[in-house]
Amino acid sequence: MTLLRLLPASLLAPVAFAAAKSPLLGTPARGGSESQVLGLPLQIVVLLTAMTVLPAVLVSLTPFLRISLVLHFLRQALGTQTAPSNQVLIGLSLFLSMLIMTPVASDAYQKGWLPLESGKMSRAEAWEAGSRPVKDFLLRFAREKDIALMVELTKAPAPKSPQDLSLTVLAPAYVLSELKAGFQIGAVLFLPFLVIDVAVASITLSIGMVQLPPVMVSAPFKILLFVLVDGWNLVVGSLMKSFS
Repeated sequence: MTLLRLLPASLLAPVAFAAAKSPLLGTPARGGSESQVLGLPLQIVVLLTAMTVLPAVLVSLTPFLRISLVLHFLRQALGTQTAPSNQVLIGLSLFLSMLIMTPVASDAYQKGWLPLESGKMSRAEAWEAGSRPVKDFLLRFAREKDIALMVELTKAPAPKSPQDLSLTVLAPAYVLSELKAGFQIGAVLFLPFLVIDVAVASITLSIGMVQLPPVMVSAPFKILLFVLVDGWNLVVGSLMKSFS
C-alpha cells in the first residue's frame, strides 16, 4: 500500500490526478512491462503538494460551498450571533460534503489513479479517465450561462458537447453557480424570520418599548419556531436532496 492511499479517497482523488500529470511521476509502461514506481521521497513531495491544493479544492469544488453558505445565512437569520460556532458549521459542512463526494471521488480513483499506478494507462489517459466523474458532477450543477461566460473569458473554442469542456472552464462556472444557489436558498430562509422581526418590532414600538431592542424580543420566538418545526432536519435534508 502506497503512502498516498493513507488519505481518504473522498479528499485526495480530486488532486491526485493533477499530481499524476507532474513530471515527478514516472510514465508507466504498457503491456505489463516494467514501470517506474514512485519512490517514498517523491510520494511525500506529491502528498505535501496535494495537501496545499486540497483546501481550495475542498472549499470551492465540492458541495461545501453551498452548504456552508446556507448554514451561515441560517445562523444570521436566527440572530444567534455565534451559536452554532464557525467550527461546528464548518465541520457539519465538511462531513455532509464528504458524504456527497465519496462516490464521485471513489469512481475517479478507481478509473484513473489505480490504472496509472498499476501501469495500465499513461498519465494523459489516467487524467482523462479519472477526471470524467468529476466533470460529470460539476456539469450537473454548473449553469449554462456561467459555463458560456467562462468559455468566453478563456477564449476557448466552443465545445461540441458539454463533455468536451475542460476543468479550467467547469471549475469557476461551478463556483459561480453554487454561489447563486447558496444566496437564493439563504434569502428564502431569511423570509419567515424577517416576518417575525417585523411583527415584534411593530408591537414593541406601538406599546412604547423604545429602549428594548426588538431583536432581543424576537430571538426567542425565532429559535422556538425553528425548534418546533425541526429546522435542522429540514434544512440539512433539503440541502442534501438538492444534490441528488
